[in-house]
Amino acid sequence: MNMIFLGPPGIGKGTHGEIVSRKYGIPRVSTGEIMREEVKKGTDLGNDIKSYMDSGELVPDELVINIIKKRINQKDCKRGFILDGFPRTVRQAKELGDITKIELVVNFVASEDEIIERITGRLTCRKCGAIYHVKNIPPKKEGVCDNCGGELYHREDQEEKAVERRMEVYEKSTKPLIEYYRKEGVLKDVDVEGGKEEVSKRINEVIKDFTESRGT
Repeated sequence: MNMIFLGPPGIGKGTHGEIVSRKYGIPRVSTGEIMREEVKKGTDLGNDIKSYMDSGELVPDELVINIIKKRINQKDCKRGFILDGFPRTVRQAKELGDITKIELVVNFVASEDEIIERITGRLTCRKCGAIYHVKNIPPKKEGVCDNCGGELYHREDQEEKAVERRMEVYEKSTKPLIEYYRKEGVLKDVDVEGGKEEVSKRINEVIKDFTESRGT
């Protein structure tokens, strides 16, 4: 099953993408994580990406599309995948449609205040990349990752000004994807406000309804 988790930055696509990935045995493909790894390595590609990420701007289509093409052609994606963070524009969606068929788009819905609170409260582990939240998913020990003991930090693109800019970019460039995929007949809205278990249940119900409707 080829799926997209669509929604504003910080809405929980990564967290729930991992849950669904484990449940259905298909990989979660995060363009953000792929690009941050390039930044961490200090490659030429990573340096180009960093300039966009730090300012809250979208990375150019050509660059992201090439990254995605390479990733979804790997063996672990043959049974399906969950795209998190791609596509971000209608052009990218059309390019993706030329590469592969998207069967289900789960659109994560929450209020803007909720989204901003989630992003600005996020903490990321420098060593393993695990994500926490000062309020919703706090680490057992302040500033220390539960998984590997690495230092937790607040990314530059999660500072309030960068968040506001990311939301502006989303409204302008990414939100039209909702209407695009709705017209395609593959989009399902999911309210993601509330506890993680409650939201996970709603997402699973949408996926279950979809798989049952096509007899799988």
